Amino acid sequence: MLIDFKGKRALVTGAAHGIGRAIAFALTRDGATVTGVDRNPVEPDENGLTITPHSCDLTQRAAVEALVKNHGPFDILVHSAGGVCGQVGRPIEDISEDDWDAIVNINMKAGFLLSQAVVPAMKARGFGRIILISSGAGLGVSLTGIQAYASAKAGEIGLTRQLGHELGQFGITVNSVAPGFVRSNPSTERQWESYGAAGQKAMLERIATRRLGKVDDIVAATLFFASDQAAWITGQTLSVDGGK
Repeated sequence: MLIDFKGKRALVTGAAHGIGRAIAFALTRDGATVTGVDRNPVEPDENGLTITPHSCDLTQRAAVEALVKNHGPFDILVHSAGGVCGQVGRPIEDISEDDWDAIVNINMKAGFLLSQAVVPAMKARGFGRIILISSGAGLGVSLTGIQAYASAKAGEIGLTRQLGHELGQFGITVNSVAPGFVRSNPSTERQWESYGAAGQKAMLERIATRRLGKVDDIVAATLFFASDQAAWITGQTLSVDGGK
């Protein structure tokens, strides 16, 4: 069965680069009407495909509600925005409250606010797909060493389980994709380079497939969860990490 999103409206966060951008344009390619949210401009892809770009503070309820009201209703939500907010691993005693909040808010809190905003219309139609892009850091120890990032991603996975249980009766599925290490943006490039040749080799040797992930690997898992083929799957987190 081919995946077809014709007639579906999707909201994708983190759409300006990396994994979020690839997901947004994959949904567009497969027929969805996509609103892409990012604090940076969202440029057309190499094939000339465009999506409706929007800038929004995803950590503020009023801004998220206005976004959904003005551009929705949505059938599909993919929350890919987040990351480490430019931070690096430091001892816990050096972490400020602002540093903690910045990462937790854009990853976990935003996932909650976005879900809260799109759910009423999904309930009314009896259909919805919510996909949170978490991380292997939420299932184990984060390679970044950033406490807030590991905690926020674990929180997204917990939110996925809870919402999947709550919303299934309304025809809404909630799932999470937990990528392994993917060189998808400047932050992951800096992280990869910081390991040096020996560290890079050791990382690859810990992966069953002996390769790093590609953006397309994450896109494929996300499109599956968004599709009708995953209609009886909810509350689940899929590790896309090459096998560890």
